[in-house]
Amino acid sequence: MAGVVHIPWYATLFRGDTLAAAVTEVAAASIRYGATQYRVHRSRDDAYRITQMVWFESRLEWERYWDGPEMVRFRVDYSGRYQVPVVYAWHDEIAEDMIASAADSQIATPAETPAA
Repeated sequence: MAGVVHIPWYATLFRGDTLAAAVTEVAAASIRYGATQYRVHRSRDDAYRITQMVWFESRLEWERYWDGPEMVRFRVDYSGRYQVPVVYAWHDEIAEDMIASAADSQIATPAETPAA
């Protein structure tokens, strides 16, 4: 079953910018392991709180990413820049919907409407 993994990273003092940039970079590697999408959020209320979300079709793909060389290297290189333990959580996706953006909609604007 498809799911999304939430990884709550919490930066150590004065390292929020560095960690946010590094998580954004390593999150992109998830696509090579079969992720269908990823997102990285940073809290406005707590700039040290960074949440990485990665969508996979199977848990095996997730485990390959988490234990892959990019994530292992990331955890080694940035181990002093985030608090441990890092406890991720797999969530089964049971519902989804979204509103199309204005750029994606097929509604004609007045300039595109044929003259009568």
